[in-house]
Amino acid sequence: MSTKKIPPRVVTIGAAQLGPIARAESRESCVDRMLALLRQAHAKGCKLVVFPELALTSFFPRWLIEDERELDSFYETAMPNPDVQPLFDAAREWGIGFYLGYAELAVEDGRKRRYNSSILVDEAGKIVGKYRKIHLPGHKEFEGERLFQHLEKRYFEPGDLGWPVWRTMGGLMGMCICNDRRWPETFRVMGLQGAEVVMLGYNTPAFNSWAAAHSAPEPEHLRQFHNHLVLQAGAYQNSTWVVATAKAGIEEGCSLIGGTCIVAPTGEIVALARGVDDELVTYDCDLSLCTYGKETTFAFAKHRRIEHYGRIATQVGVVEPE
Repeated sequence: MSTKKIPPRVVTIGAAQLGPIARAESRESCVDRMLALLRQAHAKGCKLVVFPELALTSFFPRWLIEDERELDSFYETAMPNPDVQPLFDAAREWGIGFYLGYAELAVEDGRKRRYNSSILVDEAGKIVGKYRKIHLPGHKEFEGERLFQHLEKRYFEPGDLGWPVWRTMGGLMGMCICNDRRWPETFRVMGLQGAEVVMLGYNTPAFNSWAAAHSAPEPEHLRQFHNHLVLQAGAYQNSTWVVATAKAGIEEGCSLIGGTCIVAPTGEIVALARGVDDELVTYDCDLSLCTYGKETTFAFAKHRRIEHYGRIATQVGVVEPE
């Protein structure tokens, strides 16, 4: 590693947690809540704010929705649109970029396609990147033994955009969504592009409905432990900042864990939400701190041994030796 002093590159980032969103709550109400958090972020000097997954609606995959018109009502067909335009206007006025998670309905190849998506908007109010969630959890068919459904595989297709990284707002920025954080490949693909900030939103229940239905309960403290474990590991192993923002609280009878946090490239949590309501946490993230790990322990070009990694990209399930 060079002995030359690395100048700091500080970007003040906010993680804008949202409390529960009711099934009948309007887009206007959700956007007003986000604008209030964005205003706080502006007062604290933030240049980038991360909102949660599906920030414009309740987490609708917990219900079986068979009426297509009703299902469509949870999706956005354009971005920006009149409902969310105030966020873009505020970003431009205050010079703040943001990450926004939402359900996307696109017509591609002559058919409807549904994705769990996020966009990255820069400080000029311009969309600079889009991501579509790749690791969809849950199930496709209705399972009556569950207290709540988790029908992401029914309502979304796996993302088809990969994990790009964008050079914007003073750094190399990447995005993922919720369950993606549990898979190390998510962070490593962005790490191999030099990511300095990975942003993600999530809606994580306080209990696993499959486990509860099969008398194999997973306690809430373990859900939160695993949430932070994978965020910290992803940050450390790729020497990147991770900004993870929750939808939290009791939403339509389902408890969401919260735990919004900002993680340093060392793997340390440096900012953490205190509650499960609308809440902003901020930190002065020095992107130059990514350099140490990227040039020492995780200097990929020096230490990776890809000749032994082929199984990761060619095999999906477990294959035991004979």
